Amino acid sequence: MSAPVSISHLDHLVLTVRDISVSCDFYNRALGMARIDFAGGRVALAFGNQKINLHPAGNEYDPKAQTPVPGSGDLCFITETPIDAVITHLSSEGIEIIEGPAPKTGAIGPILSVYFRDPDGNLIEVSNYT
Repeated sequence: MSAPVSISHLDHLVLTVRDISVSCDFYNRALGMARIDFAGGRVALAFGNQKINLHPAGNEYDPKAQTPVPGSGDLCFITETPIDAVITHLSSEGIEIIEGPAPKTGAIGPILSVYFRDPDGNLIEVSNYT
């Protein structure tokens, strides 16, 4: 029996952040994401075919999560850049590595991951499929 709805991919997600400019700078320096400004002051970070919409803590846009809190995210990004090069780059930007490289299990197979935190404390994982 097939499912009544078939999801093909993720378009965007929302992170509630304390300071949009600080978050944009961090994600640009750390992961090369590009800031996009929209009407009404909305801001997103673009990468690949996806985006992260940034909501300012205390002034989130409706509709919103039931309990939007900075630092509650745990995100995994896949890269073609070798993990050793990712670690070297993050270290050169003064970003503390929490763990890695470490073997983990991704959505479609084994991955090699490195973990660090963004300015709000969200756990960020960058991985290569192995």
